[in-house]
Amino acid sequence: MATRDKNGASPAIDAVSKAIIEQLQEDGRRPYAAIGKAVGLSEAAVRQRVQKLLDQGVMQIVAVTDPLTVGFRRQAMVGINVEGDIEPVADALAALDEVEYVVVTAGSFDLLVEIVCEDDDHLLEMINKRIRTLPGVRSTESFVYLKLRKQTYTWGTR
Repeated sequence: MATRDKNGASPAIDAVSKAIIEQLQEDGRRPYAAIGKAVGLSEAAVRQRVQKLLDQGVMQIVAVTDPLTVGFRRQAMVGINVEGDIEPVADALAALDEVEYVVVTAGSFDLLVEIVCEDDDHLLEMINKRIRTLPGVRSTESFVYLKLRKQTYTWGTR
């Protein structure tokens, strides 16, 4: 998550930083010299801006895998309703290795959690033994993924 200033505001991102992010979204291994040429900065200036964006938590540079190809055959979104304070439950869920995504929501669920599991037995163990047993969890509803049709990470600069 992006680091916020003392007033709670996110760091300002100018057009050049957005252009650098777009270049890295196309290819996270693109050389700084090539990025600099595309955005009109020196390699050193790009390196400095990228480091600042990383330090501020504005972006991460990671390898994204297809879970199916690396042995994780079951993904699900789990809607969770909580009794009492949502924050400790969200923190406990975020600490689980299988949990990829935790969102505090308004609506039918207090939390939405994406989990990636090896198979249905692993999914059952996650929901029954690790999520539903957390203090404060009142109920869950699981949405098992049958097929992933779209997953992009380019929304950060629109």
